[in-house]
Amino acid sequence: MQPLSALGTDEARGLRGLLFDLDDTVLTHGVLTRAAYEALWSLRDAGLLLVAVTGRPSGWGEVLARQWPIAGCVTENGAVYVVREGPGVARRDACDDAERHARRLRLARLVERVREAVPEARLTDDVDARRSDVTWDVGERTRLPEDRVAAVVREIAAAGARWSQSSVHLHATFDADDKASGAVRFCARELGEEPGSARVRFAFAGDSGNDAPCFAGFATTFGVANVRASISRLSVPPRYVASQEMGAGFAEIAAEILRKR
Repeated sequence: MQPLSALGTDEARGLRGLLFDLDDTVLTHGVLTRAAYEALWSLRDAGLLLVAVTGRPSGWGEVLARQWPIAGCVTENGAVYVVREGPGVARRDACDDAERHARRLRLARLVERVREAVPEARLTDDVDARRSDVTWDVGERTRLPEDRVAAVVREIAAAGARWSQSSVHLHATFDADDKASGAVRFCARELGEEPGSARVRFAFAGDSGNDAPCFAGFATTFGVANVRASISRLSVPPRYVASQEMGAGFAEIAAEILRKR
């Protein structure tokens, strides 16, 4: 990992857009600071396309895509995305309604299985806004010990589901997408960017384990300083790292991109 100052001018000028995580990247302990929000507007005003790529629910994405200066929001770790459509938004789900319903029933059975095996594990307070996954709170409003997180993971695996963990939530899903595949699909279908070139012309900024596919899949990647806590869960670390954490680190990344352009 290199400091932000190592970002080259040609690399910065070659970017068409920036993909970014929400929790503990743009958000600081769940709060959107003035510096981070101003950074988004500065990037947008400079002509960069912005896409949020998050483990948060599609219900959140529908709000953010309406109110933030972004082209859309890839949610639920890549499974569902929301795109601006005129004055409103549209939700895109790769699953048809019948298959989505079947997967929701399997997730409900998994929730009951976890409730019996790890009764202290609590679902997140945003779970009702989700479409493709379920989530347990491991670090947002409560901190679940690592051995109990591991116990939930065992139940998820035994049910044949996939799991991923952010800085705040543990996710379970029967979908095959991750943040990188969802982001590339958004860029291709909604922004007209070929998948191969999207991985070069769009940078990614993040902080945690469920950002690993994007750190590995995109050529230009940034971490806020708190990404160092997740290095053991990243097969490929971000290329550049900010000196500050969370929203302040995101503002620092934005300023360096704009300076180099």
